[in-house]
Amino acid sequence: MSREGVTPQSEDFSAWYNELVVRAQLVDRGPVRGTMVIRPYGYRVWELLQADLDRRIKEAGHDNACFPMFIPESYLKREAEHVEGFSPELAVVTIAGGKELEEPLVVRPTSETVIGEYMAKWIDSHRDLPLLLNQWANVVRWEMRPRMFLRTTEFLWQEGHTAHADEDDAMRETMWALDAYAAVARDLAAMPVVPGEKTPGERFAGAVRTYTIEGMMRDGRALQAGTSHYLGTNFAKAFEIQYQDEAGALTLAHTTSWGMSTRMIGGVIMTHGDDKGLVLPPRLAPYQVVIVPIGRKEQGEEAAAEARRLGAAIKAMGIRVHVDDNRPQLSPGFKFNEWEMRGVPVRIELGKRDIEAGVATLARRLPTVEGQGKEQIPLDKLPELLPGILAEFQAFLLARAEAFREEHTADVDGWDAFAEQVSGGWARAFHCGRTECEDEIKAETAATPRCIPLEAPAESGACVKCGQPSAYGKRVIFGKAY
Repeated sequence: MSREGVTPQSEDFSAWYNELVVRAQLVDRGPVRGTMVIRPYGYRVWELLQADLDRRIKEAGHDNACFPMFIPESYLKREAEHVEGFSPELAVVTIAGGKELEEPLVVRPTSETVIGEYMAKWIDSHRDLPLLLNQWANVVRWEMRPRMFLRTTEFLWQEGHTAHADEDDAMRETMWALDAYAAVARDLAAMPVVPGEKTPGERFAGAVRTYTIEGMMRDGRALQAGTSHYLGTNFAKAFEIQYQDEAGALTLAHTTSWGMSTRMIGGVIMTHGDDKGLVLPPRLAPYQVVIVPIGRKEQGEEAAAEARRLGAAIKAMGIRVHVDDNRPQLSPGFKFNEWEMRGVPVRIELGKRDIEAGVATLARRLPTVEGQGKEQIPLDKLPELLPGILAEFQAFLLARAEAFREEHTADVDGWDAFAEQVSGGWARAFHCGRTECEDEIKAETAATPRCIPLEAPAESGACVKCGQPSAYGKRVIFGKAY
């Protein structure tokens, strides 16, 4: 066992993750199986991601709204493929107020149906389009094998829902959302993702086309970190979302939906974490810098006072800083280990000798240069140097994750090479596109087609499993996934 009893990744990645999310004070297990209590430290990560994504959504012209969490069961049944796809995950209320309900209510698994009902009420003319809505909400999907952040019975997300006059406008929206998610993953989470289209067998229930961003975790598995769906007129037909065009004819609207959830926090943990604990990208770290004053009694008070002064100067630079000065019963070493476990990007140590020398000792959560350890920096220069140090650390994490992904991804053409490659990474392979073939691949290797990469070069060849011609004109990424 490594520090604080967290299982090493190499020994059991799943155990490492399950232990870390609790020990790092991100979550606690909820009272109902599969639910989670997001603790303040974990919720702050979500707030930072939410604020950035919400800004992008609003700048693109979308308005936030709030729809009910209880949906009449009949709404879901109006789009047959949709209800069939979600049926195993639904939580249904049949008794309320001590009486059996005339119609069961579904606890929101996603909101295409209820929002579709109101789009039909609000849209009359082509002048009402596009209708661009977004909702920040909780949803419920009854998970059989829950895991904190990654798959929980209840989780937080945003779900965009839009209606458009035609396919071209709806597809522009679909791709805008995908690009926004890729930017958030890259710019905030330092998670390099591959944007691509899902195969028909992996599409969202009721969608015409589904797009995804896929990230590689440090065990070689894939994480679907955000999805964007072009729904065509499927939901418009089911809910009569139609408008009067310029010629006066009634025309069905084309709709989209797209979402990113608290699953992204799980992605951050598994993209960057190590055996010592979390490694948080500065842009998503609740505390980007923690100052630990060192000393007892009078020396400790002097160090704490200087740490608070330094903390105020750092805060003035727009940096999220915390001074750990109110736990005198704990040793500096314990605090160092704790903040390392919780993934703080930069730790500053400040004792009597440091103050007398006019310096502070700075330690990064990971060295950005080989051989880099603790370094002493003049106190008067430290606040102005920290923005650059944090930006360097953010860029380092992204580059490290990109290098890891490339090292664990390979083009394969034969079945034996494919099976070996997906045991610990991603395989780029030709695929016939048949769902039956995907099912066989999954049964034998546990790998699934993650996406048809948008930026992959044009190629053709024989399906890695069945030998039939490839269906997509390029290689498909396969891998085991969360």
